[in-house]
Amino acid sequence: MKLYIYTFGILFSTLACSEKVVQPESKPQAEQHITPATDKLPAQVLDLANWKLTLPINSDETINPDEIKQPQLNSYTNKDFFFTNKTNDAVTFKANAGGATTSGSNFPRSELREMTDNGKKSAAWSSAEGTHTMFIDQRITHLPDVRKHMVVGQIHDADKYVIFFRVEDKKLLVSVNGGTRDVLDENYVLGTRFSVKMVVANNKVKCYYNELLKYTFDINFTGGYFKAGAYVQSSCQGTKKTEGESCNAYGEVEIYNVWVKHEN
Repeated sequence: MKLYIYTFGILFSTLACSEKVVQPESKPQAEQHITPATDKLPAQVLDLANWKLTLPINSDETINPDEIKQPQLNSYTNKDFFFTNKTNDAVTFKANAGGATTSGSNFPRSELREMTDNGKKSAAWSSAEGTHTMFIDQRITHLPDVRKHMVVGQIHDADKYVIFFRVEDKKLLVSVNGGTRDVLDENYVLGTRFSVKMVVANNKVKCYYNELLKYTFDINFTGGYFKAGAYVQSSCQGTKKTEGESCNAYGEVEIYNVWVKHEN
């Protein structure tokens, strides 16, 4: 009986080795860059279910730059502008001064835009109804060479930006539409990890820095949504060109966690 099993095993192994298995040829995707198996996908680090991504590239040369929506975003990475960091515990957002811009802006971005219904619909909420919160745990790792400005979190309404967190060289601050500014850190050091939070309720936006309330802004708006990522405020071209800025100059931020919550 043992001899029979041994002989059958040899015969089976011989047949298996002689059979040539033909794998179907996969189609390359120009916009997607596959990272090594040791790297995580951004969606394995951050919950991206209700976001879409805007990139500083325009593959189709249309009016607006590339957008990556769900469900593609769950398996998407880009080695230049949207990828996990070396330790696989944060997602790097990078935008260069020569990158493509949206039709309503002069500056490029690698930035998430809030969505709903598992990424199928654009978020649009009111400051007067419910409570709306965004939290970001992040660190800024690089700024453009000449105009060292970058937005790292914001609220937008149906027409324009409402308020955002931004860095201007060494100053980390809150800026509202209309010019009001409140400094959070006078001497921010690149690479320092910090958290910010925006809480909107009863026509007020409360801004927190490292869990401390730093600024409150009274405003009434509709069509609201959150954004997070690297939105550089410098360009090497266009109507708001920064003289001397290289098109390769860039801003970069690593996000360890970002979440949004809406309560009635």
